[in-house]
Amino acid sequence: MDLITPDFGLFFWQTIVFLVLLFLMAKFAWRPILNSVKDREQSINDALASAENARKEMQNLKSDNEQLMIEARAERDAILKEARELKEKTIASAAEEAKLKADRIVADAQKSIELEKQSALAELKNQVAELSIEIAEKVVRKELSSKNEQRQMIEKMLSDAKLN
Repeated sequence: MDLITPDFGLFFWQTIVFLVLLFLMAKFAWRPILNSVKDREQSINDALASAENARKEMQNLKSDNEQLMIEARAERDAILKEARELKEKTIASAAEEAKLKADRIVADAQKSIELEKQSALAELKNQVAELSIEIAEKVVRKELSSKNEQRQMIEKMLSDAKLN
């Protein structure tokens, strides 16, 4: 049972090797290791700060984007409202103009009809006057002895006048 008995010589040399190794590590390795750990910690903190700044900037951009969208919708609504009003004004103007033209055409047509009517009445009066004069001339030229013959002649002349 050799393994259980402690060997103080081996223990002494292991302790010395450990202390030398500890001294060498402290002199040459600990500072670079600690510096690299600190540098790593600093880069992680910088990355976290940068990520936080990026998150805040994204929130600002998102709120700016939402504000721009609200403004764009408001501007779109204003443009659509203005377009509707312009359309309604244009339609009302065109309807008013069409009504005025239609009224003018109707008035001109009524004047034209009235003139034609007056012209036709004047022509009819002239024809009646001419017929009356012709009848009177024929009646005067022909002396009739009886009223019956006069009536027959007037009826004949009237029937001749209707045919023309």
